[in-house]
Amino acid sequence: MIITGVAVCLVVLLGAGFYSTRKVRGQAGNFLLAGRSLGAPVLAVLLMSQVIDSNATLGSADLAAGFGFWAGAAMPLGVALSVLLVGIFFAKRLRATGVVTLPEFFARRFGRGTEITASVLTVGSFGILLAGNLVALAYLLQYFLGLNYTAAVLVIIPFVLAYTMAGGMFASVYTGMVQFAVMAVGIVSLLAWVALGPGFTHGDGLGIGDLGQLTDPAQGAAINWATIVALGLGNLVAIDLMQRVFSAKSPHAAQRACFSAATGILLLCVPLSFVALAAVSIVGDSAADAPILYVLLGQYTPQWLSILVLSGLVTASLTTISGVLLSTATVLVRNVFRVGGENAAMSSDVMKATRLLMLPMAAFGALVALRVPQTGILLTLTFDLLLASLVVPFILGLFWSRGDGRAVAAAAIAGITVRAGFFVLTPTIYGVDNTLLYIPNSLVTSSVDGWTTFIGFLVSLVAYVTVALVRRPVRAVTVPEPAVLPAKQPVAV
Repeated sequence: MIITGVAVCLVVLLGAGFYSTRKVRGQAGNFLLAGRSLGAPVLAVLLMSQVIDSNATLGSADLAAGFGFWAGAAMPLGVALSVLLVGIFFAKRLRATGVVTLPEFFARRFGRGTEITASVLTVGSFGILLAGNLVALAYLLQYFLGLNYTAAVLVIIPFVLAYTMAGGMFASVYTGMVQFAVMAVGIVSLLAWVALGPGFTHGDGLGIGDLGQLTDPAQGAAINWATIVALGLGNLVAIDLMQRVFSAKSPHAAQRACFSAATGILLLCVPLSFVALAAVSIVGDSAADAPILYVLLGQYTPQWLSILVLSGLVTASLTTISGVLLSTATVLVRNVFRVGGENAAMSSDVMKATRLLMLPMAAFGALVALRVPQTGILLTLTFDLLLASLVVPFILGLFWSRGDGRAVAAAAIAGITVRAGFFVLTPTIYGVDNTLLYIPNSLVTSSVDGWTTFIGFLVSLVAYVTVALVRRPVRAVTVPEPAVLPAKQPVAV
């Protein structure tokens, strides 16, 4: 019954995705950025889907259940902080530039070489984010349908490719609206069910008032703060977040959407940590059978509530996957391969190439999902890597005239080298065993887990500032303005 209800919701989702093809009208501007027609309410919903998806929600719930309230709340707090910072400092300014992708900003500010560097780093990092959502959805199919995990990952790929290839950004818009309506009702209902039924309980030292989770490294404080910082700052250079900001109908709408999304994330997502803590006592020994939220929804909550929440999680994840596939393929087409040249927006080849390049991105995400079947951790790792490489050049490039392509290269190489070095030498990743790439050694222990996030960022900052101060100030490099956007006939949503 539960899986049937979720399936019905997915049919509606697929229908919404294919309906969105009517809005594309064969124009690249509509396909890539929804014709720059999105108002603040719609855009806020799309921004919130990044943290309401099953990757973030399941990961947050598992962390809260295992390590305490603040371990779980760190994820939504980090994303909310990031969206708030984008609204305060970046949304209006970047939307006014008319760029289509974030690497285009790097091209204008630092030149072609930096554009390539930013493209490779963001696309690679977002392949990891894609994998995290595939993991969460594969666990759902495994737990509720009994599918083999590998088969479940492979089943999901063609489904999401179908409607993303059809509708582009409009597919994310329509599926995002369906997802938000379902998920908002589901979360509020789940909170009410726990409050009026089993009650909000938690183990010793795991509650919201147990601040050792934020002050004592032995209780995971370093990891919790690293999660907040990695998501709060690393997400500033998220290509899917920025592509949605660029889709706003005006700079003011982009800013208002960020403020609304940050508020919505705090109100909807942070309270789920209370649910996860209560779930530990509700499900008992069954907590080890699957992600704790799946166990709770599969065996203990009323079926109608399970259908609501699971449908919201699935649709949110598919919206995120759709956004990742579209944004990464767009970066490859426009910034790496330069399909269509300066008239890219006018060329039908742009949409064809974007759809084609979604295929290798989906394959890369599936490969990582099969290697690291962890929820939540892959989300944090994505932005951890971006924090160590591109965040410093992005922020200082906007607000400081010093610095050129060599400063960016120094920051990215130094930061990513240090962070990647610690990554392969540390036996754990945010408290979870490092099964992706660990070189056994006696030099680095799990005690540095969390601290390495800050070390990579500081190394990147020092490298950029040092090179920028040594070299003479240079004028920002400019590149031609995009030729196509906004679309000829933007469609109001």
